Amino acid sequence: MRVLAFTRYDADAASTRYRLLQFLPALHAAGIEVEWHPLLGHGHMKRLVDGQGAAKASLPKSYARRVAQLLADRKPDLLWVYGELLPLVPASIELALMPRAVPVIYDWDDAFHLAYETHRKPLVRQLLSDKFGRLLKRASAVTCGNAYLRDHVGQWCDNVLVVPTVVDTDRWVPAAAPPEEPPVIGWIGSPSTWANVRPLLPLLERLHRETGVRLRAIGAGAGAEPDSFPGLDLVEWSEATEIAEVQRFSIGIMPLVDQAFERGKSGFKLIQYMACGLPIMASPIGVNATIVRDEANGLLASTEAEWEAGLRRLIADAGLRTRFGQAGRVDATQRYSLASQAPRLVSLFRSVAGASAR
Repeated sequence: MRVLAFTRYDADAASTRYRLLQFLPALHAAGIEVEWHPLLGHGHMKRLVDGQGAAKASLPKSYARRVAQLLADRKPDLLWVYGELLPLVPASIELALMPRAVPVIYDWDDAFHLAYETHRKPLVRQLLSDKFGRLLKRASAVTCGNAYLRDHVGQWCDNVLVVPTVVDTDRWVPAAAPPEEPPVIGWIGSPSTWANVRPLLPLLERLHRETGVRLRAIGAGAGAEPDSFPGLDLVEWSEATEIAEVQRFSIGIMPLVDQAFERGKSGFKLIQYMACGLPIMASPIGVNATIVRDEANGLLASTEAEWEAGLRRLIADAGLRTRFGQAGRVDATQRYSLASQAPRLVSLFRSVAGASAR
């Protein structure tokens, strides 16, 4: 089977690495060969993280290259598309560029539709608010990062499979050395998701002053507040060091503001924490409420008072951290690992391509 795969970003984006690239060896072993084409070149994501914005001068070439790729190869067995082929381009054009009679599997790990439905420009809302619905009607199947997205996508496509964003639990493992003391509260993410942490900064500063605990934030970007309080350590994200950095945490957190886009998040940072044997604490928004088994592998907190009470418990009780971390590690290997999800993706590809061949 030959598959053409299209992502928005290159390998420097977590979505590309974890929603597509890490599955390629398992797909290859199953006889499924994937030809991968990113829309935007290497370094684009780093520009966004550094606060430089997109390199707009390169966009016309990127779009022209994608159109050429679509027109040049009209007989793959399957198209595998992350979100959409051409952002800000109407569905009618995108659909016309696709090879006829070739099945399409879309992958959704975020609430993509909100980008158009809530866009600040009325013309974009008018032209594109129905884009994803039209694309999904053409889909043979859709993989979604959580049930919230599945329910939305299910309005247009009947064949929807929830595939969490997972890690290779043979690589993402607990640290060999004992955790640091005093404990380190850890967060990994991107500049856009750092906004969910900001409301907790005054609480975290107070906990630092009273207990010595530190907040270690990976990937918050140039727009984060390095001088918020002395106990805040901002770390630049690197693929080469991300596992080792998460292993330095004592507690992994994922606060979320209760808004529509956040309800569509896939809880990936929680899975990274659990794979490394960390206790987790999160807002009960979207899939977080499923990943976090309250009082089993971590704690859920809706209010600042609940965050404070939970963090104080975890800071003070190393045994509790160990118990939650061990339970989370089991959850990660059984439910949120590459080994547990790759066979499901292989099966979906075979069923979709087989149905098309018939």
